[in-house]
Amino acid sequence: MSATILLWSVTIAQGALALAMCFALIRMMRGPRAQDRVLALDTLYLNSMLMLLSFGIRTGNDMYFEASLIISVLGFVSTGALAKFLMRGEVIE
Repeated sequence: MSATILLWSVTIAQGALALAMCFALIRMMRGPRAQDRVLALDTLYLNSMLMLLSFGIRTGNDMYFEASLIISVLGFVSTGALAKFLMRGEVIE
């Protein structure tokens, strides 16, 4: 019974994350300002990290958890670099 509930809940979560990724892609393409595009990219990497976590829960494979950790660290660093570039015009001073 609980395995069935877990399977259905992970499937629903993956569908909702896929929909959120589509909306983030649309915002990234249509964003009127660069700040909107950076925020959409931040949302996109966060949703992809959560999608990998849900795949890891579904399959029970540890590689998905490690890949999501790498995506989260790289996404955090890239968001910081893009924010600094938008504020000052250069990343390295």
